[in-house]
Amino acid sequence: MKYPLFFLLLSLYLPAWAQIDPQRITIARDQWGVPHIFAATDAEVAYGFAWATAEDDFRTMQEQLLPIRSLSGLVNGKSGAVLDVAVHLLDTEPIVTERYEKDLSPEFRQVLAGYAAGVNAYAAAHPKEVLHKKLFPIRPQEIIQSYILGMSLMSGVDRELGAILNEKLPVITPEEGKGSNAIAISRRKTKDGKTYLAINSHQPLEGMNSWYEAHLCSEEGWNILGACFAGGVSIFVGSNPYLGWGHTVNYPDLADVYQLEMHPEDEHLYRFDDEWLTLEPFDFKARIKLLGLIPVGARQKFYKSKYGVTFRTSQGVFALRFPANRDIRAAEQWYRMNKATDWPSFRKALEMRAIISTNIVYADRDDHIYYLSNGRFPKRDPVYNWQSVLPGNTSATLWADDYYPLDSLAQVLDPASGYVYNCNHSPFLASAAEDNPNPGLLPPTLGYRPANILTNRAARFDELIRTYDRLDYEDLKHIKYDVAYTRPLTAYPRLEPLFALSSTRYPNLSESLTLLRDWDRQALPDSPAASLFILSLNYLLRHPELHGEQSLRTGDELSEVKLVEALTFAQDYLKEHFGNTIVPLAQLQRHTRGMVDLPMPGGPDVLAAIYSRPQKDGHLRPVAGDSYIQMVRFSEAGAEIESVNAFGASAKAKSAHYTDQMPLFTQQQLKPMTLDRDTILKNAERVYHPE
Repeated sequence: MKYPLFFLLLSLYLPAWAQIDPQRITIARDQWGVPHIFAATDAEVAYGFAWATAEDDFRTMQEQLLPIRSLSGLVNGKSGAVLDVAVHLLDTEPIVTERYEKDLSPEFRQVLAGYAAGVNAYAAAHPKEVLHKKLFPIRPQEIIQSYILGMSLMSGVDRELGAILNEKLPVITPEEGKGSNAIAISRRKTKDGKTYLAINSHQPLEGMNSWYEAHLCSEEGWNILGACFAGGVSIFVGSNPYLGWGHTVNYPDLADVYQLEMHPEDEHLYRFDDEWLTLEPFDFKARIKLLGLIPVGARQKFYKSKYGVTFRTSQGVFALRFPANRDIRAAEQWYRMNKATDWPSFRKALEMRAIISTNIVYADRDDHIYYLSNGRFPKRDPVYNWQSVLPGNTSATLWADDYYPLDSLAQVLDPASGYVYNCNHSPFLASAAEDNPNPGLLPPTLGYRPANILTNRAARFDELIRTYDRLDYEDLKHIKYDVAYTRPLTAYPRLEPLFALSSTRYPNLSESLTLLRDWDRQALPDSPAASLFILSLNYLLRHPELHGEQSLRTGDELSEVKLVEALTFAQDYLKEHFGNTIVPLAQLQRHTRGMVDLPMPGGPDVLAAIYSRPQKDGHLRPVAGDSYIQMVRFSEAGAEIESVNAFGASAKAKSAHYTDQMPLFTQQQLKPMTLDRDTILKNAERVYHPE
């Protein structure tokens, strides 16, 4: 394969590369293949980080960048073209061009330049792995554009955008089953006098937005072990010698939909206060690979109004406005969090408010624990219902770039109870009752989940933590790896009647109903009742007439008829694929990759959460949930760290580390890790420099 123009363009970037000598960068691979990158400067570490990530998962790195160049459709067809269109609608290039030099510090711009140079160097050295010849060389600015895309998707822009384009307004925000856990325990509640942190983000196990583990260490104070998505320039969740944090999704209201008032005679005019303004064209030509051979251009027509990107639909003309594409500093905020050395410096990083959403659970060696329901919330007029479609004819609904400060958000610092946690439920249930945030003291337009919104994980954690006056590290592991549903189903009361269905009334379900009634409600490998319940639950969550988890909480749509229908489906599924209705979970749910095939405990919304999809042979294969797990004990001596990833350090099938963490993962075990350079280099399986 020849890329003459590709190499010519790469050569133009050589002066930037020449500032970084790869021989000054050391990559040490430990026994699990996890890369530990050592160098004098942060920029050199970033170069090595990019190189190491590309060695393990170059395809996913490119998948994150393809939409920035409108190339995803050409590589991945229609599914990729959707991302190309999304980047266009986010209008990322103008804001990055305008603000790159003035909003990002010179120090961090050097980190970005180092990372871009590392990616470009790997692409030049491995042209056969390049997905599209027009993707490289990438520029540091394009990395920031990919972050804006990620921040926008994280803040729910895709849901509102989908509601507009699918003409399903007023917008209904779906309840998400997938999420994360994070727990911090103060030493006042631990038996060994150490501070505990459990980082347990639930993400896809493979592909974009799956976790990649690494250790970054420079002589400029960067020393952190954790995980990011392939293509991230720093660690997203993890710990350094002083502190650590985890993220969970918090579903705040961070995107607003407006219905414009159009002129009765001129379809190009819309009312704004007492004026008629003209819609500005905002066309985009999506390029799609058709049948793997011919690029086809499909021009899509969009507009811009005062409120933002605007769409014509059969329901009317709607605009979408959100803060995610109005700040470019998210990547730098994570970098500052990486390098924080105590609570004041970490809080200073949080005050940037550039990471658009997500809860943050934090702990440090000074025994500070902290919970924050983070969000970049614009100051909105409380007269309007910001959870619904807004009037798009008045400046009163056009919020400016004026956002609530950190102190205005839901948070808990060093509670008397000695613990904070989040499992994607309400931020007003973050600790013991007496330590929880007071919703009455917060601005009413933030759109937080109300205090009655629970997940099973949250209800179960609350149930378990109450049993301990003090706990040890193994107790915390027991909590984190719990696979039980509460009795009754506190988070899903509409589902509880499943366990009380009459065997007399439904004799064809008699055996299954007996199993469910006698079940200890734990998704353990030897449990046939767990198989029945998980199949029934998955059926209901995907039922076209139901609204996901919300239907399990409220409303009348989850009738006895549908419960019977779900259990009947589960029985029929097991009989069809396994020849029996009594099938242990270990036989049904299998964690597979390559030649490795292992039984997997857990199920949807248990603390050790696993979300699986049916395969052609009937097995359920985990695709999301528990993925990267890190558990930390902080003391004056520093951080003791253990971790595990769902598969291994590499996404390349020929690697020895493609599947080597799977036995640990399925057996709910962790591997010891360290931040100590001498120990890492002494025990490394391979030590080398980028090419």
